[in-house]
Amino acid sequence: MESTLSFPLIILFHALSLVSSQSQYTLPNNYFINCGSNSDIDFTGKIFIGDENRPTFKFSKGSKAVNNNPVSDIYQTARVFTKKSSYELEADQNNTFVMVNLHFSPFFYNGIELSDSEFDVSVSGFLLLSNFNVGNSTVIKNFIIPIGEERKFTIEFTPSSGSSPAFINAIEAFVTPSDLFVHDTTSTHVSPLGKIGDIGSISSYYAFNPVYRINVGGQSIDTERDTLRRTWIPDDPFIIKSEPAENVTGSVNYDGWATRFDAPADVYNTAKRLKPNSSSVNNITWSFMVNKSAMYLVRAHFCDINSTGLNDPNDAFNFFIYGQYGEPIKPGDTVGAMQIPFYHDFVVDSVDSGFVNVSIGSIPNISQPVLLNGLEIMELLKGSGVVDIGNNGKNNKKVYIVVGCVLAGLVFVLLIGFFIGFKYKKTKSMVGTKTESNAMPSNGRSSYTSINIDFTVNNMSPIPNLNLNLQFRFSDILQATNNFDEKLVIGKGGFGKVYRGTLPDGKTVAVKRGEIGHGQGWPEFVTEIMVLSKIRHQHLVTLIGYCDERSEMILVYEYMEKGTLQDHLYDTNKDVVKLSWSKRLEICISATRGLHYLHTGSDAGIIHRDVKSTNILLNENYIAKVADFGISRLGNLEESVMDIKGSFGYLDPEYISCMKLTQKSDVYSFGVVLLEVLCARPALDNTLPQKEANLADWALKRIKDGMVEKIIDPYIVDQINPNSLRKYVETVERCLKNTGDERPSMIDVLWDLEYALKLQQMVVDKEPYDDSTMNTSLQLSMSTIDRLPSKCNDDDSQVIDTSFPSESQVFSQLKMDEAR
Repeated sequence: MESTLSFPLIILFHALSLVSSQSQYTLPNNYFINCGSNSDIDFTGKIFIGDENRPTFKFSKGSKAVNNNPVSDIYQTARVFTKKSSYELEADQNNTFVMVNLHFSPFFYNGIELSDSEFDVSVSGFLLLSNFNVGNSTVIKNFIIPIGEERKFTIEFTPSSGSSPAFINAIEAFVTPSDLFVHDTTSTHVSPLGKIGDIGSISSYYAFNPVYRINVGGQSIDTERDTLRRTWIPDDPFIIKSEPAENVTGSVNYDGWATRFDAPADVYNTAKRLKPNSSSVNNITWSFMVNKSAMYLVRAHFCDINSTGLNDPNDAFNFFIYGQYGEPIKPGDTVGAMQIPFYHDFVVDSVDSGFVNVSIGSIPNISQPVLLNGLEIMELLKGSGVVDIGNNGKNNKKVYIVVGCVLAGLVFVLLIGFFIGFKYKKTKSMVGTKTESNAMPSNGRSSYTSINIDFTVNNMSPIPNLNLNLQFRFSDILQATNNFDEKLVIGKGGFGKVYRGTLPDGKTVAVKRGEIGHGQGWPEFVTEIMVLSKIRHQHLVTLIGYCDERSEMILVYEYMEKGTLQDHLYDTNKDVVKLSWSKRLEICISATRGLHYLHTGSDAGIIHRDVKSTNILLNENYIAKVADFGISRLGNLEESVMDIKGSFGYLDPEYISCMKLTQKSDVYSFGVVLLEVLCARPALDNTLPQKEANLADWALKRIKDGMVEKIIDPYIVDQINPNSLRKYVETVERCLKNTGDERPSMIDVLWDLEYALKLQQMVVDKEPYDDSTMNTSLQLSMSTIDRLPSKCNDDDSQVIDTSFPSESQVFSQLKMDEAR
């Protein structure tokens, strides 16, 4: 029988059920435990029961420890464990979540500094803390753990091998509302390179470790002002560009969507809003440091607190993650009336990035206010599946059932795989795709085969077939890398690990092996091959070959002995040579030549899209070459794009705000690299104060304030000729203009940097030159200079670069006294 309920009624009933279930929730009085004590104590509005009284729970004995100088009465005692010990608790309802707050405040106990202790903490199969060290400060760790039908749960403390004992000062463990995380729903799964897919039922399989709870546009919120005893902090330390943002306040109406248990009113009634008519930048971005190669739930809280009444359901603004994935936020469509709070959940992979970035931005021709009220970032902790609840027939039966289901599922998957493989082979033979083995003169190196490639890159039309004699056999790769010996790993990136390899002829190469879960995949693999097979230049890293055998994605490049430019600027973990100012200029000039050729050396032109100091590599002679073309854009040099790709800190603001990708996007990114070279610090450093975190913003402000000398790397500050510095800084400022039309082309950047190098090499006993007329002199001289082809790495290069003069040609035409 068909349902006669209309969709609006279904939504209404669902909302009423949510209100009903949430309104019935009250914060339980258990468990609030004062560990190592027989006394009860009032702390933050709750009575913490001394664990020696043990009215409703039990624990392993441990030892009572007393701190004679606590920061608070709750930290006057602790329970200390020298071996694996636990608290056994029981929830007052099942199939919900338990909020656990663990309090640690170290002190000196029986000759032992508890601040030096290392231990593990787990709750019913979820490892919450591994080799945890408190240090010298008081720490409160918050977790949310799902519990199933078995209402009992255990908090276990295990000292690490050979370390001091584990300890705990106080425990809070209470059941949350059942709808805090909605079961059996899907969340968008995002990586630093865009959407991966959808992921469902995370609340059934993961515990949550809240890393950040952010009250956007508001003040700190303590446990007594949050019904679930959470703490929230302001967003200001995490915002990257504060100019387009303004704080706003308003009123919130909990009416059918999010409730005060999802976030308190103090979160929803404040927000950061994009300033109306913000001309240069139409987005606000926040950046958060996180663990690498981890998975996070990002919950974004919204409430249109400034509008009233109803709104057009089609009005929207964008919420971005990493700038790569955008979700349209439609308050009118989601909640109908304004001032009603709601949230969106996303599952986000950090991979090797070590940060999570979120942004809000306007959509052209839509007047919807762009704002964000709150943000939660919670690490997802996968359970071991082992829950110590005793051995009985019932549980054994469950184990057999689970094992049986797993085996049956495995058989089913294998059968499906068999049929898919059979169908794939049949289809392949029908299409007639053919790979011919052509014996090539090997000269000691492995033989290659010719492969016909028909790729579609970046949603463009199919690229014509190319015969590329570049394919390695997988057996050759294994031999070159000693079966991917971890001792040969020389780097890691968004694609996977990079190994140093040796070919049969003794040539050293860099072997990049794609790995699942590293964000980049087949499209980036194809793009890299397509780009580097079309071009060849002395300042672009050479692709030697590739391997796609056995579903592998392997790229083989020339080996760059001196690593990345970044290594030689501020990577203190590497034993590398510091670069002089002249050498830095030469490296920048080499990289500029590579990028200029990339933009102009082929008919369609190529936009690199990820220019940064780690993608500029140095050979044994410190000659720079541009690398990593996995997200490059071929052709259509000025176009709108549906996604934003690149590295945060280097992204062109016009690219982010207008989704408009041009060659000048590379120019902006290279401008940030020029600042890295001058300042010897990262493009984005969230360990610094908010105003200094973004290199481009911080450095440009210092330059504008006439404090250039304050930002220069101390190692080179006494080496720089003032004229060279002036020309270099002028170039940086032009590269970092807000719009592409205001920025120079790469050929202009090349001329300026070569001029800065010539000024550096001059011995001047006079006052610094006034460069105000220099651009005119350069322009007049350019018309008289013959263009010569560049020198390429390989004699068989098919593409000749004739787009810029050599340094000697430029300066043979100039007389410095005339340019004064």
